[in-house]
Amino acid sequence: MKINFKFDYKNLIIAVFIFLVEILIATKLKDLFFVRAYLGDVFVVMLIYYFIKAFFGFNSTKLIIGIFIFSCMIEFAQYFHFGELMGFKDNRIMMIVLGNSFSWLDILCYFAGCLILYLITKIKLE
Repeated sequence: MKINFKFDYKNLIIAVFIFLVEILIATKLKDLFFVRAYLGDVFVVMLIYYFIKAFFGFNSTKLIIGIFIFSCMIEFAQYFHFGELMGFKDNRIMMIVLGNSFSWLDILCYFAGCLILYLITKIKLE
């Protein structure tokens, strides 16, 4: 499999914008349960997508499916307390990145984010 490096500044700008939104959610909007618990998870898959698309010319549909699978793997790792098993219990940043509690609703949010991405790519291409 050949990896196609292709820099796209528009996707990088979108990724940076979503990253700033995620920081806003984590810092200023953390008391709004719905936004922090659900909307953040919808945006995180979009952040990953646009960041990868900023540097690589992967097929959009395959990338979205891959991101959903990756997100589910991280979520299931939380069920087994993977972060703690790896010795990150006292590392706040790693525990935020890896998460610390499994939730089926998080998987639903990842799916919603991936579905939105899929619809965006289909509307954009046609």
